[in-house]
Amino acid sequence: MDEREMMAVVESILFVSGDPVDAKEIGRILDLDVRMVRKLMKKMSDCYHFERRGLQIISVNDTYQLGTRPEYSNYIQKFIGQERSQGLSQASLETLAVIAYRQPVTKADIESIRGVKCDYILNTLLNRGLIQEVARMDTPGRPILYGTTDLFLRSFGLSSINELPPLETE
Repeated sequence: MDEREMMAVVESILFVSGDPVDAKEIGRILDLDVRMVRKLMKKMSDCYHFERRGLQIISVNDTYQLGTRPEYSNYIQKFIGQERSQGLSQASLETLAVIAYRQPVTKADIESIRGVKCDYILNTLLNRGLIQEVARMDTPGRPILYGTTDLFLRSFGLSSINELPPLETE
């Protein structure tokens, strides 16, 4: 099977799946090692980008998913007839930023940084799948440590947490 055919197979798999597909699974299907899968996916992603296609390859933590390009979201919303999906409030975005940059972080640390209670916001972010409980501290009360999820990375167009822009300090 040549490279173009392998890309067509992967494209079909990603389209049918809808969810992220692990590089190991793609390798199993194509009988390739993970290193070769990564190389193939990079080339495929570059092709989509170069051709300015309506779709893009989203890569997060060695998984791959097809998604629409963010610059076409207004057209997609017009087509499906939905109002702009409800975004996150300023307070939710601030809390999410604290978690993203400080993870793993406790609720008490978040509240100390923001200066306000954040129970409701944490529940909202947990329910939306943008954050998760990553561990518990080994201190009295065993407070929960929060971190971001792969959905957070995909939602903000990041491949890893290391791609967060640097914090501006005053």
